[in-house]
Amino acid sequence: MKQYDAKKIFNIAIAGHSGSGKTSVAEAMLYVAKASDRLGKISDGNTVLDYDQEEIRRQTSIVTAVAPLEWKNYKINLIDTPGLFDFEGGVREGMRAADTAMIVVSGKNGVNVGTEKAVKAADKAGLSKVFFVNGLCDESARFYRVFETLKAEFGPSVCPVVVPYIVDGQANCYINLLEYKAYLYEDGKMTQTTMPDMGDRLEGLRTAISEAVAETSDEMFEKYFSGEEFTPEEIIVGVSQGVKSGAIIPVFCGDAQNTFGIDQLLNGLTWLAPTAADKGEEIATDQNGEPVELAVNENGATAALVFKTVADPFVGKLSYFKVISGKLSPDTPVVNMRTGEQERINKVMIICGKKQEEVPYIGAGDIGAVAKLQNTKTGDTLCSPARRVTLEGIEYPEPCYSMAIYPKTKGEEDKVAQAVMKIMEEDPTYRFENNTETKQMIVSGLGEQHLDVLVSKIKSKYGVEVRLEVPKIAYRETIRKKVTAQGRHKKQSGGHGQFGDVWIEFEPSDCEDLEFAERVVGGAVPKGYFPAVEKGLRECIKKGVLAGYPVVGLKATLYDGSYHPVDSSEMSFKMAAAIAYKNGLPNASPTLLEPYGELKAVVPDSNMGDVMGEINKRRGRILGMTPAEDGMQQIDAEVPMAEMHDFATYIRQATQGRGSFTFEFVRYEDAPANVAQKVIESAKVEKE
Repeated sequence: MKQYDAKKIFNIAIAGHSGSGKTSVAEAMLYVAKASDRLGKISDGNTVLDYDQEEIRRQTSIVTAVAPLEWKNYKINLIDTPGLFDFEGGVREGMRAADTAMIVVSGKNGVNVGTEKAVKAADKAGLSKVFFVNGLCDESARFYRVFETLKAEFGPSVCPVVVPYIVDGQANCYINLLEYKAYLYEDGKMTQTTMPDMGDRLEGLRTAISEAVAETSDEMFEKYFSGEEFTPEEIIVGVSQGVKSGAIIPVFCGDAQNTFGIDQLLNGLTWLAPTAADKGEEIATDQNGEPVELAVNENGATAALVFKTVADPFVGKLSYFKVISGKLSPDTPVVNMRTGEQERINKVMIICGKKQEEVPYIGAGDIGAVAKLQNTKTGDTLCSPARRVTLEGIEYPEPCYSMAIYPKTKGEEDKVAQAVMKIMEEDPTYRFENNTETKQMIVSGLGEQHLDVLVSKIKSKYGVEVRLEVPKIAYRETIRKKVTAQGRHKKQSGGHGQFGDVWIEFEPSDCEDLEFAERVVGGAVPKGYFPAVEKGLRECIKKGVLAGYPVVGLKATLYDGSYHPVDSSEMSFKMAAAIAYKNGLPNASPTLLEPYGELKAVVPDSNMGDVMGEINKRRGRILGMTPAEDGMQQIDAEVPMAEMHDFATYIRQATQGRGSFTFEFVRYEDAPANVAQKVIESAKVEKE
């Protein structure tokens, strides 16, 4: 593939609801542009973009993939992003590398939550937007109904560009409203045909275009309202400027399976979408934290952003990057701004699905990949040592669904940990921690499917079988009343005996673990043994008397005892302290404490009642509500951590994926009697 200037490069992220046909549209574009020699089908597992074994098996995209094509002396980099909400991290990566978001909408199912989320993500990333209504050869497709929904949902900026002329449920004829020409698709060929009679509908669509163009500038607005017609040139220029500025979202349509309308989509993108050069300067930060404008210029100092990582145990590590300024080649010295270290570029490649093609360099505005950058992660900036700047990274969604992970074969814990760490290089939306308290390895992700894919990858890529379990809750124990207890340890055997005798007062305290004090009078216990008594108690509080959980909020005061001048030792007093603990704590009203977290759930207004009811069911306390953006509401609550395990699944189902939440530990509180009883009983069962 030849080199292209930024003025001739389009970076298009393909997004939308799962099942709308994003990957199929991308395949059709590659096939029509002759970038692939066959039309890949998801059901056959032979697509260019869904090449990962997990994707082939599941027949759905789970990672972002890149493939370039050439069309009429332009280069279009397609960035295919996943539609399933569990893989939203991939959407964020794709949007960060793109200049335009093409949102695919099913002609049958219409606007879904995934459509809304893709538009929001594109707006957040500051991208131009294009709609493509797919699947019009299906007789149950309803283009005009979908189009009206798009207008109702996203406003007058939605502008028809290509529309179908439907006869007997068949959409074989497509009308390009910018050119005002009709095209017929038959036997795999497209031919221009006479404009069909669409009655008032055609006028309505042309009015919709004129209205959208009128919104692009004051001059156009005045012309439209004075009743003047726009010329065809004014319409194309107006729509193009509107798309670039974000004031217009053009609507194309067709069918990816039959490739109908795909050539018009490619033409339309090259006419209307912003090129990498049109996108203008990108704001970076210099070493003093000051903003710096980087022009998309091949002759500038190099600055590139790594937007995706593939860590394959066989192929090695591959870093996908977008060059913002300058060019990246094997002889370009670059510094990783996160580590401050120089990175050695061996060779640069263009990526087409899983195929790699070595090229001399990747220029400004273009996308490429480099292998074996050991210390580079997704979101890192690679730049010239002469101009050190940091580009804005990628903001990932926070993981909200956690499970404990165990190897099926004992002793393979290290292998599991290493595999998860490798997979986290590819997908930073996973989290991994070793919980020292519950002695569990915990993995977190964006949902059940996300963790299911993790389990599959650990097996297929790293050869370790694992299972997931609901994580244990780190309870605590404390006491509610003051008691005194004696601990007397006496053992006589050959030679020296062992003797230690203490009286300890146990009472509740505000401390985190153990507060130790002494008020021994008259040397009943020599000072030298005080540390041994404290040490004995500190070892004991690791396990409470109710269910074996750590004890907190305990004050222990050593106030009396006795010793033997020969048989007493540190060990004897340590043992005596342990006996006093075991004798005293069961009588001090021991209580089980459970951890509570602070929940901030953002949900649509219409789901407020259901979600609040669910929080109450989970023993939560609603603290208040505040309006959030886009007509959403934020519910603030405190909920026991034990009740939150599957809340991620609940909120996704209840809000169809619109809702989100964060949940963080705040404090420990007394567990209700029925909860405490269950925890104590299960601890007894585990002991047995």
